Amino acid sequence: MRSKTMQRLHMLCEGALFVALAQILSMLKLWEMPWGGSITLGMLPIFLFAVRWGTKWGLVSGFALSLLQVMFDGGFAISWQSIVGDYLLAFTVLGLAGLGKGKKRGIFLGTVVGSAARFLVHWVVGATVWAMYMPEEFFGMTMTSPWFYSLLYNGFYMVIDMILCLVVFGLLFRPLHKYLTGADLKKYSR
Repeated sequence: MRSKTMQRLHMLCEGALFVALAQILSMLKLWEMPWGGSITLGMLPIFLFAVRWGTKWGLVSGFALSLLQVMFDGGFAISWQSIVGDYLLAFTVLGLAGLGKGKKRGIFLGTVVGSAARFLVHWVVGATVWAMYMPEEFFGMTMTSPWFYSLLYNGFYMVIDMILCLVVFGLLFRPLHKYLTGADLKKYSR
């Protein structure tokens, strides 16, 4: 019983710290798109937490981050659909990185899954809710389809975000292997 309580306390404290770190990292923008979306390392702590504790708690941490993003991001929302899609849904699905839990290189799988899920949400919201703001030209190409525009717009920063997270995890994998895989949490299963 004591071990289960300690595990829960560990998970809640780690979750709170990782969500706060994710919010801080998301404010340190390397590049910001004109209608929202930016290149940051904000997803990294949520991916790590999700891979360590699983999909359920990863989704909870992603949802907590989504609430902070709505409050502190500066408001790139044009309607309630935009708030639900671009914030609540898009950041919650980062927790799907928990599908990598227990796998040898699960942090990399989780990063790709979480990034892809967030991209898909932004892509659909961009092509539907934001379609009226599609410019005539983007990246030197004539835009005729909101789906193609949203693919380019959201794909640009999401692919870079994912690659940055993969590079950081790649650099840390060998020295911090037991933390990146959650192996240090096995002490609770004794």
